[in-house]
Amino acid sequence: MEIKNVTLKNIAVRRSQYPIDNKCEFLLVGRSNVGKSSFINTLIGRKNFARTSSKPGKTQTLNFYLVNDLFYLIDVPGYGYAKVGKDSSKKMGLMIEEYLKSRSELKHVFLLIDYRHKPTEDDVLMYNFLKYYNLNITVVATKYDKIKKNNRLKQDKLIEETLNLDKNFIPFSTITKKGKEEIYAIIESYL
Repeated sequence: MEIKNVTLKNIAVRRSQYPIDNKCEFLLVGRSNVGKSSFINTLIGRKNFARTSSKPGKTQTLNFYLVNDLFYLIDVPGYGYAKVGKDSSKKMGLMIEEYLKSRSELKHVFLLIDYRHKPTEDDVLMYNFLKYYNLNITVVATKYDKIKKNNRLKQDKLIEETLNLDKNFIPFSTITKKGKEEIYAIIESYL
């Protein structure tokens, strides 16, 4: 897939602010600081298009990135960050749930987890939440390059068992670009 153009088309907190052009949408979810912005930047081949932050919990809206005028990548607030108050956390959860319930344009969800660690309780809850809605889900393990090769089989097994995966996940690295072509293939299968 060649990425020719990308624009931040919509920033939404409610349904009335979603795009109305009926293009395919691909949702990116994951805990705060898992690397969603870096994942987006790697996919679109831009360095700082989606802003990365050393402060977790920065994204608090649904950000609709229009790619090649064909489809949207949607970045949503990260979960599991303790400094976001309970009220804010609840509002963000309801905002994401409203999106999941109402969007026929949503074709696939990429659940990003940190490959370096056992999936958190929040990761497991999110995975089961997405399965509850019968969504097409791919688990993407970011920061793959941070684990030594001789520890990867053990880490693979830990992730598969913790999430009770019925299929493999995609290891992803923003440095080596590992996994990028597999993500493209999934997106292209819907276009």
